[in-house]
This record gives sequence, structure tokens and C-alpha cells, in this order.
Amino acid sequence: MTAGARTQKASQLTSQHRRFAMKTHVVSAQAWEAARQQLLVKEKAITRARDALAAERRRMPWLAVEKAYAFDGPGGKASLRDLFEGRRQLIVYRAFFEPGVHGWPDQACRGCSMVADQVAHVAHLNARDTTLAFVSRAPQADIARLTARMGWQMPWYTITDAFDTDFGVGEWHGTNAFIRDGDRIFRTYFINNRGDEAMGGTWSYLDITALGRQEEWEDSPEGYPQTPTYKWWNWHDSYVPAAAPDPKWVEVSDAGEAAMRGRAG
Repeated sequence: MTAGARTQKASQLTSQHRRFAMKTHVVSAQAWEAARQQLLVKEKAITRARDALAAERRRMPWLAVEKAYAFDGPGGKASLRDLFEGRRQLIVYRAFFEPGVHGWPDQACRGCSMVADQVAHVAHLNARDTTLAFVSRAPQADIARLTARMGWQMPWYTITDAFDTDFGVGEWHGTNAFIRDGDRIFRTYFINNRGDEAMGGTWSYLDITALGRQEEWEDSPEGYPQTPTYKWWNWHDSYVPAAAPDPKWVEVSDAGEAAMRGRAG
């Protein structure tokens, strides 16, 4: 038997073994549900631990941003404060799209592109007084071309100074969270490495901010903004600033919350 034939035979045996091993895990509906319930206990413990970790983040000390940073944006020059777009919180993901990065000038880093593909509609973050922005060192013309082709809707700015090195993202991706108090800006948290794997969803982004999801169930410091749970949700094209919750949606969300609490109890 040739080396190639032996390799093919080994591959076939491995594939057959995998199929056989999978079949040994086929069980009855009752056994499957019992196994799921065992894992559900662990999943709920992780959820509670994640909520507790987010509560600790909301009690992190703030680091004042003393330097003035400059970016290029679709509308021209922009300061770090401009990136907030008038909102109180800002989340900045450092994406690698620039000369020297694999794929340039046609593509951004594959990992950063995957992160961008997973970003939920930013209107939901905006409704919580939070802006999400991406930054790179690519010129705006290249960013506009790339985002248009890839369908990415988040604002994307060009770094023009030491912002990336100052905030731990000079050589690797990362997500920084900031808060604004008048004209003063503070760094409140930082996620990088595998921490960025969880980013993209509205909840994950809000959970790394100083103010969190801003819902009443959260364990937050006294005085933090909080509104009734679920009531602020809306279709992404229907948010109206300072609008009261829709009465019908309040009924639906109240019923859903009661049902979930009943199952949990």
C-alpha cells in the first residue's frame, strides 16, 4: 500500500470512528432533557457571575484623559470628544486596516473584519446614550470604500496621533470604553485579546461601560441612570429621544418578564 493510500485509509477510519462515536450519544427525549437541565444549572451560574462582573466594572475607578487626540472622520477633523457624537459614553474598537496589514488595501485584518461583521445595529447602543466607533490608521477614502463594500454602518475614524499606543492598541486590537462629564473625558474600561470575542452584541458592549445597561435590575452605584427593564427596547428605526415607552410594548414585556420569573422560580 502506498503512502497516499495509507493516508486515505486512515482518514476513512477516523471519519467512521467519529460517526460511530456520535451515534453512541443518541438518547431518549427524557435523557436529553435531563442532560440539558444539568448544563442549565452551570449556564445560569455563569450568567449570574457575568452580571456580578459587570457590576464590578461599574465601580471601576475612572482614568482622566488629559491629552487632546485628533482623528480624521467622514466630516473632516475630529477630536475624541467629537467621537461621542453628543452622547455620554463612547466605545472605541481599534481595527487594523492600514498599510502593512495583510489584505491591504482591499481588506482589513480578517479578525477585525469578523468583529465588524458581528456588530449589532448601533441604534440600540445610541438609545442608551452610548456611541460605538471603530478607528484605524487607513485614510478616510479607503475606509469609506471598505465599509461601503462590506456593509458596515458604525462610524469609522482615522487615527492621526498616538491614540492607539496610549490606549494599549498600538500593535493589537482592543476595545476601550470612555465616559464624558461635560468637557472632561475618562477612560473607564478596556477589553482586548479573547475578551474581544464576546463583543458585537448590544448587551456585551453595554456591560463593559461605566453605566451598564441602565436597567433597574442591575446592581449599580446609587445615582446611576436606570429605567424599567426591557421597556426602552424599540425597532432600530423607531427610537425617539426621551420618548415614553410604548404602552403596548410595556404590556408585552411585563408578561414576558413575569413568565421568565415564573419559570426561574
